[in-house]
Amino acid sequence: MNLRDILQSVESGAMSAHDAEKLVSIYAIDEIKEYAKIDINRGMRRGGVPEIIFAESKKRHEIKEIMQRMLQSSDTVIVSRIRSEDYDDIVSHAEKLGAAVRSGRNSSTISASKKPVTAGRGTVGILAAGTSDVGVAEEARIVCEAVGCRCITGYDVGVAGLQRIFPILKDMISENAGCIIVVAGMEGALATLVSSMVSMPVIGVPTSVGYGYGQKGVAALASMLQSCSLGMAVVNIDNGVAAGVMASSIAKGRDHATPETVSGDVEDLAVGIGDGTPSPPEAEAEVNHDKSDT
Repeated sequence: MNLRDILQSVESGAMSAHDAEKLVSIYAIDEIKEYAKIDINRGMRRGGVPEIIFAESKKRHEIKEIMQRMLQSSDTVIVSRIRSEDYDDIVSHAEKLGAAVRSGRNSSTISASKKPVTAGRGTVGILAAGTSDVGVAEEARIVCEAVGCRCITGYDVGVAGLQRIFPILKDMISENAGCIIVVAGMEGALATLVSSMVSMPVIGVPTSVGYGYGQKGVAALASMLQSCSLGMAVVNIDNGVAAGVMASSIAKGRDHATPETVSGDVEDLAVGIGDGTPSPPEAEAEVNHDKSDT
């Protein structure tokens, strides 16, 4: 349907102004010199997801000009993968444009907003297996919060110390998180573990943390893709932005769903290991048996 068809449909009453606005937004492209064509109405078509500037391969002045143009036509812009030598200058530029900047620990991604983002559009849980994975997890959090989702985070809860996962996972379930993002490097096992215990969708994010045969995230990606736990999707290595966009879309759609549950066995195990109460007798017996063999 071209622009004339849209206008004629509105004129004849066959299409509402609201639907026409969505279709017309496809034609809204703002060009900046020879290097950028900005999709200024992306947020309208994509459920509030703002334009995301991938800064890693752009010149500093290009990033600034795109930010300025975007903030003239929308309330929020996200800038991802800012080079360390550009980071402070980009943040300062956003603040000079009158935007409030939100950043994350160990993350090179920021969001800049002219108006406060209305929260309460779904809840997303975000888990990071190790402290080396936090930067990617924070990237996902920044994206989720930029579209109005509330985030519950739990970091350094990987399978090397499995008991750490249960308290935060129980919080996410009780808070009715609509989706859980699991960020993990090395062998990436945490994503499968979480997916096997909850009924909400899980998005696995492999990170480039690892060495040897599985270096640069290859092992974590392969492990997540080969997972036998249904209900888990996987994004590319280190792609916290994609995980945040997908998780927020899912969470907003599930915002009024009934609270999620875990199986009784997992709940019992979580109570026994996660909050300091004594372990079940069977587990205690196994521990004592193992000690006697050493």
